[in-house]
Amino acid sequence: MKIKLVFIILFISLSCSDKKQKNEHPNIVYILADDLGYGELGVFGQKIIETPNIDQLAKEGMILTNHYSGSPVCAPARAVLLTGLHSGNNPVRGNDEWKDRGDVWSFEAMFKNPELEGQRPMPDSTITVANYLKLNGYKTGMVGKWGLGAPNTNSIPNNKGFDFFYGYNCQRQAHTLYPSHLWKNKERDVLNNMIVDKGALKEGLDPNDIESYRIYNQSDYAPTLMHDQALKFIDRNRDNKFFLYYASPLPHLPLQAPKKWVDYYREKLGEEKPYIGDEGYYPNQFPKATYAGMISYLDEQVGEIVTKLKEIGKYENTIIVFTSDNGPTHVAQVDIDFFNSAGIFLNSKKTVKGSVNEGGIRVPTIATWPMKIQSGTISDHPSTFYDFFATVSDIIGNPLSNETDGISYYPSLIGKEQKVHDYLYWEFPAYGGQQAIRIDKWKGIKRDLLKGSADLQLYDLSKDPKELNNLAINYPDLVDKMEKLLKEAHTKATIQKFNIPVLDQ
Repeated sequence: MKIKLVFIILFISLSCSDKKQKNEHPNIVYILADDLGYGELGVFGQKIIETPNIDQLAKEGMILTNHYSGSPVCAPARAVLLTGLHSGNNPVRGNDEWKDRGDVWSFEAMFKNPELEGQRPMPDSTITVANYLKLNGYKTGMVGKWGLGAPNTNSIPNNKGFDFFYGYNCQRQAHTLYPSHLWKNKERDVLNNMIVDKGALKEGLDPNDIESYRIYNQSDYAPTLMHDQALKFIDRNRDNKFFLYYASPLPHLPLQAPKKWVDYYREKLGEEKPYIGDEGYYPNQFPKATYAGMISYLDEQVGEIVTKLKEIGKYENTIIVFTSDNGPTHVAQVDIDFFNSAGIFLNSKKTVKGSVNEGGIRVPTIATWPMKIQSGTISDHPSTFYDFFATVSDIIGNPLSNETDGISYYPSLIGKEQKVHDYLYWEFPAYGGQQAIRIDKWKGIKRDLLKGSADLQLYDLSKDPKELNNLAINYPDLVDKMEKLLKEAHTKATIQKFNIPVLDQ
């Protein structure tokens, strides 16, 4: 009888162990680059900038060729990602620096008074994917750039589902990669850097002398500090399931990169004309070499994340998503024509960052998960940032209690039959006011909506990814359908600045 009882206990124990192994939820690492163009990775066609670690991720996982950001600029893209609500429903639809507080663009003023830091907050009722994962037993961490609520508000990472945060609260502060401070949870971490005003190279300094630029490269480089904290978060949670949201500030300006990478690309690219700066960003003696170096340093960091996951035995059951918050910058000191930053899309000031054209919102995206995603695969399923929340819920198997606009792309990741959106939607209350919609291969765009009503422009992305040939006159029924869906997708913004008046008439 005792022998029989031992066998029963052993059988139950093995069954439970096997069940636990089969149903173990994956760790999730979401790496969000900042202003990285569709064509700025080797695996997406880049010929100059070297990204071997990210390219290796693509070989070991899946390339998502039709993945979109939620918006063409920083804050709303991140809000869409974290809430699962598209920009027609999201409380955050643009960048809002909350200027009525005072001198919000002064680094020195912000250092003296944290009340001037950060962007306008999300409502207290906002639920994020971090809230959801924390409720489902995950340890949640974020490093990098937040931009969704100032330090004195309830809309900071630690109040929006993250157990741990280290990085920039304020996206304006990220206009220097040698800041006066970062935030560790709810406290400032003061760094060994002095405050340096933005502006042109000081009069009398030689733009061809490296000594003229010493002030712009100091001691504590924020991307390195944040990366170290990311590795520590992974290490201390080796016995937990965890979600790491790694919102890198790279390669967003200013042009500041580790010396070893600048030197590497100086050797590769040769002599170049210095950028002497303007009121928005710092001068740089080697702008092309520095920009390329920023991307290669990000690539190096991605490689170190993978190495750490392998070291602690978590790589096989970790889903890594690598993507960008929007398209490449349009400012002159980054030569997007030289690098072909937009890739297969149009390299133009009006069609990259800040635009709902493909170059502004279609982003280079890779997903790996060795236990589930077949290596070397490609998905052309149209997906977007607001699908991530639904995807996470699908992977975990616990339905959401809050509404989102997303559809899980988990089936696509594992080669199963995939449900498709009726349409994808964007609205953006800046750069003239814009709307966009995608149905299958068709893309509709409206511009200059802040001036009033506008005609819809229609493009066939399968033949015209650069969106050069407006076919609206040839397909009136499709245009009418899109017009109705554009009205259906939009709700009036709760923050006045984010309203596009003509959409509410």
